[in-house]
Amino acid sequence: MEHKFVVSSSPHIKANDSISSIMLDVIIALIPACAAGVYFFGMRAAAVLLTTVAACLLSEYVYQKITKKPITVGDLSAVVTGILLALNLPVTIPLWMAVIGSAFAIIIVKQLYGGLGKNFMNPALAARCFMLVAWAGNMSSFVTPFMGYGADAVSSATPLAVLKGMQEGTLPSLLTAFLGGKAGCIGETSGLMLLLGFLYLLLKRIVDWKIPVCYIASFAILMYLFGDNQTGLSQGYFTLMHILTGGLLLGAFFMATDYVTTPTTSLGCIIFGIGCGLLTFAIRRFGSYPEGVSFSIILMNVVCPLIERYTVPKSFGEVKKNA
Repeated sequence: MEHKFVVSSSPHIKANDSISSIMLDVIIALIPACAAGVYFFGMRAAAVLLTTVAACLLSEYVYQKITKKPITVGDLSAVVTGILLALNLPVTIPLWMAVIGSAFAIIIVKQLYGGLGKNFMNPALAARCFMLVAWAGNMSSFVTPFMGYGADAVSSATPLAVLKGMQEGTLPSLLTAFLGGKAGCIGETSGLMLLLGFLYLLLKRIVDWKIPVCYIASFAILMYLFGDNQTGLSQGYFTLMHILTGGLLLGAFFMATDYVTTPTTSLGCIIFGIGCGLLTFAIRRFGSYPEGVSFSIILMNVVCPLIERYTVPKSFGEVKKNA
């Protein structure tokens, strides 16, 4: 009996990943989109980014200090929340609103539910929706890229508003929509930079392909078949414009893939992605709001536990209960 075996519950596979290392990889993946936002919208975009990151870090530190909980700002999750929130804001947003939105994301959505790993919806998207309700005018004020933000900034309709017929304007070419240079939120302007960041996360095995691919594919099929195309464009061009403009790529690549608020099962991820695509299509097609990505993802976040419940595979060797 000199040699004793220690029996512990599964899983027994260990990896070198930690919360901070994963968050660091996400930050690295977001750098191209941040750089594109600053390039196209000027230093005001950098000011918004720095404001939201600083406000998220400060909110987390102050809350945990007051409540005498362990300080976790070092795990970088608050930095990721701040960056994602900034990328979902127009460059014209007043900085004090960005601070309030950041505090809402960290304190209300994240910390009050127990902190990282216990929030039931994506903090950055929840804050964006809160800000849309609280300050609809400011959250819908967009300027033309390349002009920066200042006395000479030119207000511009987003491509989604033009596609929906809500505002008059000129649609960008597909190449411009992909490379960057369209009106919208800071992180929406360049599909190429978002794709590069997503490919980095795939190579690092931080995210899985199922949710983003199912999200974009289901949305594209529905928009192609049932989209209300009144632009005179071909249906294929119309669908691609919907994919490359707005927050679809940003949401699909970086927020619908959040570990905490999305399913862990393969089938659950597929259902989650298709659900996001269906809801985004429904809001853009039948709603009065031209976007829909943020609301779609947080609605699917809410039903995530139900998806998990019905997609968890049965344990090997499990005995079926008697009827």
